[in-house]
Amino acid sequence: MSKVMAVNAGSSSLKYQLIEMPAAELLCQGIVERIGLNDSIFTIEVNGEKHKDVLDINDHTKAVELVLEALTKFNVVKELSEINGVGHRVVHGGEEFVTSVVINDKVEETIERLSDLAPLHNPANLVGYRAFREALPNVGHVAVFDTAFHQTMAKDTYVYPIPYEYYSDYGVRKYGFHGTSHLFVSQRAIEMLGNPKSSKVITCHLGNGASLAAVKDGKSINTSMGLTPLAGVMMGTRSGDIDPAIITFIMDKTGMSAHDVINVLNKKSGMLGLSQISSDARDVEDAYRDGNELAGLTIDVYINRIVDTIGSYIAKLGGVDAIVFTAGLGENGILFREKVINSLTEAFGIKIDNERNNVRGKETVISSDDSSAKVFLIPTNEELVIAQDTTKLLGL
Repeated sequence: MSKVMAVNAGSSSLKYQLIEMPAAELLCQGIVERIGLNDSIFTIEVNGEKHKDVLDINDHTKAVELVLEALTKFNVVKELSEINGVGHRVVHGGEEFVTSVVINDKVEETIERLSDLAPLHNPANLVGYRAFREALPNVGHVAVFDTAFHQTMAKDTYVYPIPYEYYSDYGVRKYGFHGTSHLFVSQRAIEMLGNPKSSKVITCHLGNGASLAAVKDGKSINTSMGLTPLAGVMMGTRSGDIDPAIITFIMDKTGMSAHDVINVLNKKSGMLGLSQISSDARDVEDAYRDGNELAGLTIDVYINRIVDTIGSYIAKLGGVDAIVFTAGLGENGILFREKVINSLTEAFGIKIDNERNNVRGKETVISSDDSSAKVFLIPTNEELVIAQDTTKLLGL
């Protein structure tokens, strides 16, 4: 048995789980929030009990120090030497990384070079790695890439119809994200289908960020996000796909810079921008039930974007055996799941069972018995994927 730390470091946050492998037993989990700001929040959950402190945490090094101190303080481990490996989520692996890898100097340099493709994520991921490497220098560290699962897409799927030199010189292409989540839930869906030799699965990772993937025989053949996580379906604050000329049109009308407009598309659009209420689907749904017109329009646009993508993926796959809902909204959005599937019924014969769908965060089948395809609710577990890859690559 090995104890593996799964780490997801953001620019001002650090999520972590300690998992006993290969049993996949969760020993503890937590998050450090507001790193570098006053009144940082440190949380650890052990044996179902959550412990929370508010204090100033200046940087990720201090955050990691507090995490490791808490492991012994709450008797998760007696000594830090019991930790056998650390797996790190890294958002962008470019074309260089098609699978998870053990981190060495060359890998670290490549991740840093790829920061141009994910300037908000890769640097933060590296900060977390370096802090853990300093604290645990005698264990192996593994990078698990969001983009890796989608590296099986065909070139005619990932290349954009723009001058080819932008791809060949700068790597401008569709990469896709949420790969660890799409991998986990698609594999679980295949198991729930009875492990057929051939399978056609569409996975819907719907959270504040959202993406869909078409998975054929366990391999991603298309996904909705692109060069960046801004592309694809509508999200909490991101617009998803729009006419690119909108950017220069808004610049001309408002005097905003290109960076300003991209910031609006990333942080002030999606559910928040359209509803004028909130980026949280729960707030939008509450307003919709109270008769708010913009809230209703927001939900309709959201559903339409998802249904359009699913329809195109059914064509790409040549049919579908299962549709999977996962992540925060996918796992808890009863109304949203119902509306998506009902929009697919006439064309594809996919049907939801409203009683089965009346559930949150539980692995289950929510389609009716006479549905042409299964519809699954499968809670995602990206941290387990990180721990599994770390265990495998380090030979634990």
